[in-house]
Formats: sequence, C-alpha cells, structure tokens
Amino acid sequence: MTDQATAVPLRADFEVISLVGFAHGTSHFFHLMLPSLFPWLMRDFGLNFTQAGSLTAAFFVASGIGQALAGFAVDRFGAQRALRAGIALFSIAAVVLGLATSYAMLLAAALLAGVGNCVFHPADFTVLNRRVSPPRLGHAFSVHGLSGNLGWAAGPVFMTTIAASVGWRPAAFAAGSVAIVALALLVARRSVFAATTARHDAEASTHSAPAAAAFAFLGSAAVWMCFFFFLVSIMAFGALQNFGPAVVQHVYGLSLPAAASVLTLYLLGGAAGIVLGGFVAARSGSHDRVVAAALVCAALTALVVASGAIPPWSVGPFFAVIGLCTGMATPSRDLLVRKTAMERFGSKSFGRVYGFVYSGLDVGLATAPLVFGRLMDRGLFSATLGGVALLQGLGILAVLKVGQQIPKKDAYLVKD
Repeated sequence: MTDQATAVPLRADFEVISLVGFAHGTSHFFHLMLPSLFPWLMRDFGLNFTQAGSLTAAFFVASGIGQALAGFAVDRFGAQRALRAGIALFSIAAVVLGLATSYAMLLAAALLAGVGNCVFHPADFTVLNRRVSPPRLGHAFSVHGLSGNLGWAAGPVFMTTIAASVGWRPAAFAAGSVAIVALALLVARRSVFAATTARHDAEASTHSAPAAAAFAFLGSAAVWMCFFFFLVSIMAFGALQNFGPAVVQHVYGLSLPAAASVLTLYLLGGAAGIVLGGFVAARSGSHDRVVAAALVCAALTALVVASGAIPPWSVGPFFAVIGLCTGMATPSRDLLVRKTAMERFGSKSFGRVYGFVYSGLDVGLATAPLVFGRLMDRGLFSATLGGVALLQGLGILAVLKVGQQIPKKDAYLVKD
C-alpha cells in the first residue's frame, strides 16, 4: 500500500501547516497585548491590580464562551472565513486600545480581542485535520502548539519595546499592524486552504461517522472528559506561569532573576517537548497512553519540587523536565480529540467538537489565578506545586477514560 505521506506532496502540507501556525502564533501574541502594557495602563488610567487583572479575565471569558459557539460557525461557514474574521477583530481591538480614553474602552478592547481569539482552535484544527496528510498530523499539531508558544514569547518583547520607546498607544497600533499582516497573508494564500484532493475526500468518506445532530456531541462522555482534561491541565500550566517564580523564591530562597529563569526553563522545556511529542504522536496509535505517561512524569517531578528537598540549583532543571513532559503530551492530546470526533460524529463536526473541548483552556486560564492566588495569599507555596501535581493527576484519569471509549487502533495512520 502506498504511504499517504507520499500521496500528498510535502510542500502542500508544509504550506498549510505554516499558514495555520502563523495564524495561531498571532492569536497567542494578542493574548498578551493588554497584559504587556499593564505598567503603562495602570499608571495612565489609575488602575489597581484587580482592575488590570479583570481585563485579562474579560478576554478569556469572551474567548471561552465564544469558542464553544465558534465551532458551529466554522462547521457552517468554513474555517477560512472564521480565521479572517478573528484576525480582523484583533486589528479592531488594537485600534480601540490605541484610542482608549477610559477604562470602558480598555474593557471593550479586551472583549473584542477575546471574541477574535475564540475562532482559532476550532478553525485551525478543522483546517489541519482536513488538509494535512494523516501521517503528518502529529507534526502538524506539534508545529501548531509550538507556534502558540512563540506568539506568547514575541508579544511581551514586541509590545514593551515599542511602549518603552515611543509610548503604549503606538505599541497598540503596531499590534494592529501585526494582525493586518496576518490577515493579508491569509487572503493572499486563500487557495491553499480551499484546495482539496480526492484522497482527502475519500478519507473523510471512509473514516467519518454518519452525520449527527448539531448538539449530539454534548451527550458524549468522551467529549466531556476531553473538556475536563483541557480544563485541569491548563490550570496546572496557568499556576506555574503566573506563580512559579514566586513559589520557588519562597520555597528555595532563590533571587528574583534566578526565579524568573526557572519559568524560562519551564517554557523552553515545554517548547522542546512539543517538538519531540510530534515525533512520538506520529509513531504511536495509543495517544491516551502517551499523554498519561508524560503527565505521570510531570506530576511526580512537581511533587519532588514541592517537597523542598532538592538543592536550589536543581530547581530550574526540574522545572524544565515538567515543561518537557507536559509539552510532549500536546500533539497526542490533539490527536486524541480528533479520534473522539471522527469516531462518533464525523469530520463535519470538527469545528463544534474542537470549539467546545478547547473552551476548557479559556476556563482554566481564567480560573487558575483565582484558585492558586488564594493559596499564595495564605503563604501555602509548596501547596501550589502540590496542586499542580493533583491537577495533572486528574488529567491522567480523564485521558485514560477517553482512551477506554475509543478504539486503540489508529485508523488514521495508514502504513505500508
């Protein structure tokens, strides 16, 4: 049998993966458009930390609610239109921010950006699942996750550099130009998304389940377990992203620069894990076991750090291991959602299933600072790391439960 990876040219898959990755990186860039400017916004508008944090919460609430609904729009109107609409909203949000003269306008910018953000996971994964050769999907999902991390990394540097040089308003308008470039690229290369092949259609016909009612996926325990997994796993990430440096400062007595470097090592480890996880996912049909094994390693490492028993110099490497393990789980996690959607609802349901499941990310990112902030306020620093391990343990149970409900054989990787 001919390998499907040779049936579709590498160049065609590469261009689709690159365009979707760039769009996803743009969305993560806008996650941090407002937080990157908090020092200037708090000064000029007289905001306290609660008011500033509420802007971030508004972004993720709008994104979470919108993402659950955006999947239906993707299935109905197409991923191309959804992506272009989302990026257009980013550019509008940036202009509103640049013109803001009140807290209400800042809130409007946050809400507009959140609504723009809501389309990306359902649209991105719909395009990747329908346009990329199945043997390359593991790598496609790996690039997708990595591009998001790069967007997070680029956002603060881009915004703060411009704000420090010429002011926060020019920085906001510059962010809008980033969205315009991304939108122009998607429009110019729209033929790449529109293109399809007989093999893609044949695959959808062969492996897709019969058409289901629009809300049938809400009756699936596997879909709800996927949602729960995303919720608890991203809460663990959010806890470390928000409070990791402060935790290790208090538990291990590290200096502020050393504590900040721990978070950097964690994020770098996560990026490396995503790349490695793409190769693992491409060669494994048991994606639930891959995710579970990676999270077991991450949870045990978090517990070791929480014990306070390791030398201070080793905290950074331990955090890098946590990041590496959680990153390795990402591509297999995304393939597991694909299998859940395909087995029960067919390829035409990609948008709504991915939209609902990935809304768990927004809920988790909005919830983590509230839950773990309480622990931090009470001085329970080691308990924060213990909570991270607990959440990863719940994620392990959820992903194994999903795996029990779908066939172990990967029907989407055709081998010789």
